[in-house]
Amino acid sequence: MNRWTRSLLLVGVALFLGGCSGLFKPAQLPPAPAMPEMQQTELPQASIDPDWWTLFNDPVLNQLQAQLASGNLNMQLLAARVRQAQATLASAQSSVLPTATLSTGASRGQSIGGNPANTVSVTAPLSWELDVWGRLDATATAAQAGLQASRADLALARLSAQASLVQTYVAIRAAEQQAAVLTSAQVAYERALQLTRYRYEAGVVSAADVTQAQLQVSSTQAQLIEVNSSRTQLLHAMDVLLGQAPGQLQLTAAAALPAVPALPEVVPAALLQRRPDVRAAQQRVLSAQANAGAVQAAFFPSLSFTATAGYSNNGLGNLFSASNLLWSMGPSMALNLLDGGKRKAAQADALAALDAAGIVYKQTVLQGLQEVQDNLVAAYQLQLQSQAQAQALQAAQRNLSISQAQYAAGTVSYLNVVTAQTAALSAERSLLDIQNRRVLAATQLMKNLGGRL
Repeated sequence: MNRWTRSLLLVGVALFLGGCSGLFKPAQLPPAPAMPEMQQTELPQASIDPDWWTLFNDPVLNQLQAQLASGNLNMQLLAARVRQAQATLASAQSSVLPTATLSTGASRGQSIGGNPANTVSVTAPLSWELDVWGRLDATATAAQAGLQASRADLALARLSAQASLVQTYVAIRAAEQQAAVLTSAQVAYERALQLTRYRYEAGVVSAADVTQAQLQVSSTQAQLIEVNSSRTQLLHAMDVLLGQAPGQLQLTAAAALPAVPALPEVVPAALLQRRPDVRAAQQRVLSAQANAGAVQAAFFPSLSFTATAGYSNNGLGNLFSASNLLWSMGPSMALNLLDGGKRKAAQADALAALDAAGIVYKQTVLQGLQEVQDNLVAAYQLQLQSQAQAQALQAAQRNLSISQAQYAAGTVSYLNVVTAQTAALSAERSLLDIQNRRVLAATQLMKNLGGRL
């Protein structure tokens, strides 16, 4: 009966995932490229790709991921919980097997009308509870599901830590690119400041132009300090993620951000089945169902078989002779008649836990659908935004060149140059920010789908 019930539950899980796959519809975006849509495709339940981050083709990131696997403390904690679940399963499985003990004793007593006498005994009792109603099998099934849920929790922690490492690494590289842009701008602004000072000394421009040029240099310096500070804090966060004290990690600045992995045209909704949180919730439903079955079996009588063999005598000299042999064997049955409603309360608790596990499972699936859809939309919107921002940067750079030429010709004030400089710097930093968010959105999408796209 338990195997049939588990099979029906798994069928219901598959139907629920298949039904929810219709939630992935093409989003209404500006003209092309068209949004991908989640197809209702039947796929076998796939496991997480252990090296999904290699899509970024970054050797430094690969090395950090290898260090993460052995140093992350959260994964070590959940690995210990998996070992606890394995011990719980072993204990539950041992309950269906017979138990045998060796018992020895020595006593002195006197019966009514008799003389005091010594008694020495060596016995080997054996007991075996017959699992007629499936209580022990249900307990073992619940423990097995609990073990699988613990393994899924560990897989989720590993996937989350890997994604956090990728996101932190990309944020560090983005900060380095921002710092490079600001450093280049500061050099250009200092050169412009020097030229403005020469023009002021020659009486061509006013002191206001020098002040505005100095303001641009100082403002850029302040932004550069802030970006470098953010990079240092991100390095400290990565140290903790790797399980080491802050300040140990040293990264050489990279020339560019990691490349954005190519997004597929179609993302099957069945990929949600490999998400560790979905698997963990599914296994907890199975565990709660098995626990409810075990509690239900408590209303029926328990049947056990016991056997005892040994020797008993009034001394040790001839204890193990055939005349001192004793044995007994036979079945026994016990039925709890009155318990003050304890079994009914346990049954109500188990059924409520089963309902809660089912609700958590549905909520986990719906949340997964939302996360995938959100990041899928974000990834494609950011692709369009990146293209538009690149065009804006080109226009801002052309405007800066024109403003500088006009200022050199004396047709505009230095305020026009400052405005153009600010716009060009802002456009370049915005483009870097969008590129950073594109990589993060792709990373989050891979995490939401349980690994490689």
